[in-house]
Amino acid sequence: MPALSNDPSALAESLRPALLRVSRRLRQEAQKAGVSALDALLLNQISRNPGVGVCDLADGEQLSRPTMSGHIKRLEAAGWVVRADHAQDGRRSGLAITPAGQARLEAIRQHRNDWLAARLAKLPEEARQQLQAASGPLLQLLSLEA
Repeated sequence: MPALSNDPSALAESLRPALLRVSRRLRQEAQKAGVSALDALLLNQISRNPGVGVCDLADGEQLSRPTMSGHIKRLEAAGWVVRADHAQDGRRSGLAITPAGQARLEAIRQHRNDWLAARLAKLPEEARQQLQAASGPLLQLLSLEA
């Protein structure tokens, strides 16, 4: 194990490969549930933000609006997402996850959790405690201003 350092660049160099590999494996687990990584992300976003619009999703994921519209049409065709009238603006529609979409999202989460839990169970107790302690600061990284 490398020596501890207060240098953010050294820590980034140490963490980046592990975070990328874990992220890649979790995306692969979504595919085992029959859903692309992007579809899983979109289902999650729509579930967390009922009524979100296609334009807002496109902007948030830095995709073109026509590209996002195509992804949403696929999710609609699968029966996982429906369009609903926007609460404040009748000219707009928002998106909502269907019960089938929620079930698919739960299947994805279960696949990912099962994969991760199986590997965590093989680690020594001390390593699991260290990962538990690191989870808060790792989540903080996502909320920091760029």
